[in-house]
Amino acid sequence: MKVNVVIEKDEHGYYAYCPELKGCHSQGDSLEEVMANIREAVELYLETLSPEERQLYLSKEILTTSMEIQVA
Repeated sequence: MKVNVVIEKDEHGYYAYCPELKGCHSQGDSLEEVMANIREAVELYLETLSPEERQLYLSKEILTTSMEIQVA
């Protein structure tokens, strides 16, 4: 099963969340730590869902990209 995970870095460390699963987020001091933490959070979250709910929540396609913007 694959899920989308967004990871953001700031002065406090790393923050990760799964856009398909509202409220499923975690944090860590390193990229490795946040990856392990969000994996655990997603697994625990999915355990609370029925098979139908899992299919519904995880059927979304989320695309991310970056683009350059010029600011005047």
